[in-house]
Amino acid sequence: MATTAVSTRRQAAQHDLAARKQRSLWRDAVWRLFRNRAAIAGLAVIVFAAFVAIFAPIIAPYSPIQQNTPKQLMEPIWTRWFGSQFTDSGYLLGSDELGRDILTRLMYGTRVSLIVGFVPVAVIFIVGASIGMVSGYVGGWVDNLLMRFTDIIYAFPDLLFVIIIVATLRGTELGTAMDGLLLIFVALAIVNWVGLARLIRGQVLSLKHREFIEAARAIGATPVRIMIRHLFPNVLAPVIVSLAFAIPGAMLTEATLSFLGIGVRPPTPTWGAMINEGFIVFQATPWPVLLPAFCISIILLAFTFVGDGLRDALDPRMKI
Repeated sequence: MATTAVSTRRQAAQHDLAARKQRSLWRDAVWRLFRNRAAIAGLAVIVFAAFVAIFAPIIAPYSPIQQNTPKQLMEPIWTRWFGSQFTDSGYLLGSDELGRDILTRLMYGTRVSLIVGFVPVAVIFIVGASIGMVSGYVGGWVDNLLMRFTDIIYAFPDLLFVIIIVATLRGTELGTAMDGLLLIFVALAIVNWVGLARLIRGQVLSLKHREFIEAARAIGATPVRIMIRHLFPNVLAPVIVSLAFAIPGAMLTEATLSFLGIGVRPPTPTWGAMINEGFIVFQATPWPVLLPAFCISIILLAFTFVGDGLRDALDPRMKI
């Protein structure tokens, strides 16, 4: 009995040491991230976009649906330096074919893009993490069943699957809720959780027989506690990196759907819908297309920089 008690205390001490090492690794990761200039620049762009999205009703000069027919197709204010006569100081970035202020619509479009980026990814995280953890830890027929279902979803091309779901359900109550945003959330969550589930399952399989997990079992931890308290923190690093890259993917998918005319319903402004509408007058003035396309490129690049920075910061092989 004494030997067993000593062994249990030793295993508990090993588990406590592993937890302290885990905390120091996270501090080291934060230090590495803030030394990455590209990641900090990307983070600054994201924070600025979030500020614009939150305070758009206050800082936007007009309503996003306000039309001013006499001011149709105004060009950005800087084009007057190159001889353009179709500018107006009240429309800094010009206006579209209906006389709506492009700057205002870009600000409100930022709200949609960030919401579409974060909300579905939060659902993807919950679903993918749950399925991946259970599949990897329990194993056996549960693992086979969950992974075969995952493989079926994974077999469909992501964008095509999302388009099919949205186009099929667009006329339903789900398709009209929140101007179509709710349907986009559901479609993105249905399609994109599989990659995260496979990633987490692989990480769990490599960890579930490690010493600190055996120590947790020895002190009587339940499977649920082991998955949540011991396995999950150790698979979180690659999960964070994966989610950082999933956010711009969701934004780009929404922009593609809106460009195709099956995304967020008008008159709600989105960057993809602005590009779609701007193509009608592209030969007359390219700015209604180029400006939202530029915004999409900048925000996607910002998230890519942050994702790369997180990957470098959280990769143990980068530790000196």
